Amino acid sequence: MDALVADLVLPDGASMHVMSALETSRELIRHSYYRYEFATVAVTHSLIALEHVLGERLELSGPLHTLIERATVTGLITADLAAELDRVRRLRDSLTQGTVTSAALNPTGAVAMVRVVFDAVDLLLRPPAAVAGAAVHTGSLQPEDQLALLWDEHRRSPYPDSFRGIDVEGVELILLDSDVAGLVQRELNGGLDDSGIAILWACIADLDKIVTLINSEYCASYFAKLRTMAKVAAARHIPTAT
Repeated sequence: MDALVADLVLPDGASMHVMSALETSRELIRHSYYRYEFATVAVTHSLIALEHVLGERLELSGPLHTLIERATVTGLITADLAAELDRVRRLRDSLTQGTVTSAALNPTGAVAMVRVVFDAVDLLLRPPAAVAGAAVHTGSLQPEDQLALLWDEHRRSPYPDSFRGIDVEGVELILLDSDVAGLVQRELNGGLDDSGIAILWACIADLDKIVTLINSEYCASYFAKLRTMAKVAAARHIPTAT
């Protein structure tokens, strides 16, 4: 078990609160040799550190999914990392809702998820200049360039074939994907009118509803990235505070 957690190294510059949460998570995995359920508990406990660091960097409070989305939009973390963190968060939510038990993960699976949190915390604790260089360049881009980058990434991502013709909570996934794609293209090619902006916000509401309910890792990641792209497009139409 020591070898299994050997690369979970506590990041430099973390507060005692964050260090305690991460160290406890690591030790829970180590001790899951004696109590299997500790592995899953380790993952959920690590989110205490993530939520604390995100709140400090963003200087705001709110539910974890909102903090992750905001960190993605502002370029603090990449869309890929955000999707992985959202997968960890969804496990915690499933435990809270009683749809999975504390025996959901084995130690190897827990290490993979906790490593994502360790990596995110380490990235968020770096000086702003270092973070900007590590976060796929989006933090230094103008909003239109950031949206173009996310759109290019989306175009290169294949739609999850097994979810064609599938709806979640009454939302047809492939139609939602098509609607958002069309709206983002319109935004990039001259800008959305008031009707298009209203439709885009309705799509974001649907994405908020369905992402946490998708039980496929790739499909959930695909739609989490789609939601991030949609929110970047919509954010361009939010008046700047004066």
